[in-house]
Amino acid sequence: MTATATKITYTSTGGDLDEFHRLFDEALARARAEAGRRHPFHIDGKPVTTGREPIVDRSPIDTTFVLGTFDCAGPEHVDQAVAAARRAQRGWARLRWQDRVATMRKAAELIRERKYDLAAIMALEVGKNRLEAMGDVEESADLIDYYVQQVEDTDGFVRPMARITPIEQNTDVLRPYGIFSCIAPFNFPLALSAGMSSAALVAGNAVVYKPAEDAPWTGLGLYQAYRDAGIPPGVFNLVVGHGTEIGDSLWQHEGVDGVVFTGSKGVGLRIHQGLSRRWIKPALLELGGKNAAIVMDSADLDAAAEGVMRSAFGLQGQKCSATSRVYVHRAVRQRFVEKLLEKTAAIRIGDPTERDVYLGPVINQKAVARFEQAVEQARKDGKLLAGGNRLTSGPLGKGYYVAPTIVELPRTSALFEDELFLPFLAVADVASLDEALAEANKVEYGLTAGIFSGKPAEVERFFDEIEAGVCYANKRTGATTGAWPGAQAFCGWKGSGSTGKGGCGPYYVAQFLREQSRTVIEGQ
Repeated sequence: MTATATKITYTSTGGDLDEFHRLFDEALARARAEAGRRHPFHIDGKPVTTGREPIVDRSPIDTTFVLGTFDCAGPEHVDQAVAAARRAQRGWARLRWQDRVATMRKAAELIRERKYDLAAIMALEVGKNRLEAMGDVEESADLIDYYVQQVEDTDGFVRPMARITPIEQNTDVLRPYGIFSCIAPFNFPLALSAGMSSAALVAGNAVVYKPAEDAPWTGLGLYQAYRDAGIPPGVFNLVVGHGTEIGDSLWQHEGVDGVVFTGSKGVGLRIHQGLSRRWIKPALLELGGKNAAIVMDSADLDAAAEGVMRSAFGLQGQKCSATSRVYVHRAVRQRFVEKLLEKTAAIRIGDPTERDVYLGPVINQKAVARFEQAVEQARKDGKLLAGGNRLTSGPLGKGYYVAPTIVELPRTSALFEDELFLPFLAVADVASLDEALAEANKVEYGLTAGIFSGKPAEVERFFDEIEAGVCYANKRTGATTGAWPGAQAFCGWKGSGSTGKGGCGPYYVAQFLREQSRTVIEGQ
């Protein structure tokens, strides 16, 4: 396939995209033609089929459309995958780091070559619009290249050390732990899967990977890219299954040396607390957010309204970085809200595989139920400014569509604190930056945050005092969203992360390695 030179990121807003859309349409037709097939999972380089009830992968756009059926793994298959990873890992780790780097670079190249097909599958499977889906795929390849570069820049994480005596040679080496369980969410089904797994792999670990139950087809695409790039059998194993059945088996398995996970805070805390029994094992966890944007009276209100709208409703609010609450200086509250409502009303809602649709469906019926519960609570606590309803007219009735919702609430409402993962934005006013920072920091999450202000001193104070790992000022293309590999490290504080060093950043790969000091006495 001939790929266009256009590169899509999460902040892409325009340009000549005719060629992009033509190629996307072709890929979409191919994906629809491939839909409905049965797919095995893969252990030790071999396809595995079972007699178990398969996972039926339905599109949230139209639940009558079956994308495929996927053989479902059980705990016994986790055992097999961990055993295969154990057999293969030592040989992978013993390769020259340059050889692992070359293989991973090939995987990134293959993802770019296949990016339209991967993005089309993702749009159908997760309900992402075209630009969001392509941004996810582009980020996947960029993440692999960025993590590979970290190995190259450190000469394979080998560093000569000082001599205490003339006859000794001292070297510091970072070495792989062994086997990582990699458990991925649905919302960035390729980027998060590729980012977590590629860092583990290029460091010399083997991986047992479980894609989200709602996105197995995209997960299969990652496996195929790694396989075709030349990653040896057993080094990367794909198990597809229900999280309630094999999720615990994955992280609790005694043969696993570490876990990398993106998902809810509750599950992440359970993993962190239960993982280390015989000794401490690494747990790299990114656990969501309840992200605040602050709009001061000196702000460009048009930029603020657009930035908040894009961050609140991109991917239907199903981003751990999404803006879910906004604190507006009361001097500009009315004007800001008017602009926000105007921009929200202009959102085109529908089938996200269509060219100009911005907002598609939420992922499943559980998300719809959570939306309805939040709206009911908002009606009791405050008032609805926009949305609040499920969308069922015409073709929308076949999918999981809900209206982008903005609510005005007292700051004591639990809806300012609970992560919803929905197109649901809570608004409150504040009298000062002091008040805004206090409100922003009082939640247990600390992933992303943004401010809109025309005063440099306010921006600097925001950076100094906000309790969040990913911070933005005056970002029209997304108040709290849009991190990219090598540009914005994606690190959660407090209840949003476990290690203090995030993906997309310069310290990520080193966390999949442990330190070894080597001393050789010479001349004896």
